[in-house]
Amino acid sequence: MNTPVQTYLVTQEDRSAGRSTTEIVEAAIAGGVDVVQLREKDTTARRRYKMGQNIREQTAQAGVTFLVNDRVDLAAAIDADGVHLGDEDLPVTAAREVLGQDAIIGRSVSTPTAAQEAERVGADYLGVGAVYPTGTKDVTAESAEIGPEAVTAIIEAVSIPVVGIGGITPSNASEVIQAGADGVAVVSAITSADNPTAATRKLQESVNKASIERQIGNEETSA
Repeated sequence: MNTPVQTYLVTQEDRSAGRSTTEIVEAAIAGGVDVVQLREKDTTARRRYKMGQNIREQTAQAGVTFLVNDRVDLAAAIDADGVHLGDEDLPVTAAREVLGQDAIIGRSVSTPTAAQEAERVGADYLGVGAVYPTGTKDVTAESAEIGPEAVTAIIEAVSIPVVGIGGITPSNASEVIQAGADGVAVVSAITSADNPTAATRKLQESVNKASIERQIGNEETSA
C-alpha cells in the first residue's frame, strides 16, 4: 500500500448523530483523513452503491484513497481504489482477479499466523484488531480486543503496512503507533464526534506526534 495511511475512516451512518455519511466524509477530508472505507453493512446494496458513487467523487477530488468493505463487486462497480476483506469474504486471490493488480486489497487479522498468510497470498496491508474494546461490531472470542502488544507481534511477523483498528481514539492512538502500526482506523472517533473535522485533525496530530517519537526512539536505539 503505497498511499499514506495514518488516519483511516470507516463509515457507519447509524453512529453519525443524524448526519449523512457523505457529510461525515466531507468533514473528515477537510480534517486531513488519508483513507475512507465505505462500510454501511446495515443498508441496502442499492443505497450503498449510491453512497459509494458520492464518496468516490469526494475522495477522487481530494486525492484520498477510497476502499470498500467486504464487497468486491461494489468496489469494481464504483471504481474504488480497492477493498478490505474479512474472514467471511472472498479470498484475497479472488479479489485480485476481479479488481486487478493495481487495486489495494486489505485483510483483517488478529494473529501473526493469519497476518503471514494474508501477506503470502498478496494482501497489500493489514487491519489489525480489535485493539481495544469496541461497540461497532459483535465481539466474539476470535474478535475480542488484542491490545497493543499483540499488534507489535503481528507487525514483527510481516513486511506489509499495518493499521490498528477497534476502540481507537485520539487519546490512545499514540499507543498503537508506538506499538509499530503505520496508522489507525476509526469509526466512532470521527463519525460520532460533534465536530468530525476537528476530531480528524486531533487524531492526525496524535498519530503524527507518536510516529515522530517512535522514529526518534528507533534512531537512538540503533545509534
